Amino acid sequence: MAETWTVLRLLKWTAEYFAGKGIEHGRLDAELLLAATLGLNRVGLYLNYDRPLSADELTLFRKQVERRARREPLAYILGRCEFWSLPFVVTPAVLIPRPDTEVLVEAALKRLPPQGRVLDVGLGSGAIAVAIAHERGDVRVAGIDVSPAALAVAQQNAAANGVTERVVFRRGDLCALDGGPYDLIVSNPPYIEAGEMPTLMPEVRDFEPSLALVAGADGLDSYRALVPAAWSQLNSGGWLLVEVGAGQAMVVSELFATTGYSECFIARDLAGIERVVGGRKP
Repeated sequence: MAETWTVLRLLKWTAEYFAGKGIEHGRLDAELLLAATLGLNRVGLYLNYDRPLSADELTLFRKQVERRARREPLAYILGRCEFWSLPFVVTPAVLIPRPDTEVLVEAALKRLPPQGRVLDVGLGSGAIAVAIAHERGDVRVAGIDVSPAALAVAQQNAAANGVTERVVFRRGDLCALDGGPYDLIVSNPPYIEAGEMPTLMPEVRDFEPSLALVAGADGLDSYRALVPAAWSQLNSGGWLLVEVGAGQAMVVSELFATTGYSECFIARDLAGIERVVGGRKP
């Protein structure tokens, strides 16, 4: 007689299995994967703990569990994540948006003038650009990325969140900005040191695009290119805001100051890490 795998039994087994693989939030991941498999939300799982899975459902769930056990990020398995309380499609072509980056969106919204023009450099999934456009219906947002695959994901997210008419995405590089002048330029550029990559979590090291992560031996190459390039594309009084890695804020702030930016500031994320550096073109 075949074994009966109920929702509750599967969750318990999978959570223990994930814990043995070094996955920190194994129970939560198990719930999200099983909910997706069954077309339920997490509340629905709690209401169906005694429900047995069919053979087809078990096969699909086991494939997803195998992927997560290999440390593939949950967002790539599900094909989606949430940022700024909005839904985003994610694929291995783009970084998975993090809550830390919402600090950058907050700082941008505080400094955007009415009917302002915004440029998002290194668009990725489009999370920053789409969040700004969704929050401020009066602004126009442009975004550039070197990856055609990333641009396709960003376009999909703009459409899903109803901002297609207010955004323009195109292929471009942070070293050669154009299309200005802008009132605000925002970027979450690569900032990982090349030598640091082997020490990162497997989910990041082995699955997320290295092109969007690594920025030279000291992790600062992107800022050396972007800070002066943005200057020529900003209106007088316009702002440049960038996300930075832990421990980089002071060095990047000094780069802003020596380039000529004024009113430079540093903003911390919810963990207290200095996460955003900004400055204004006089």
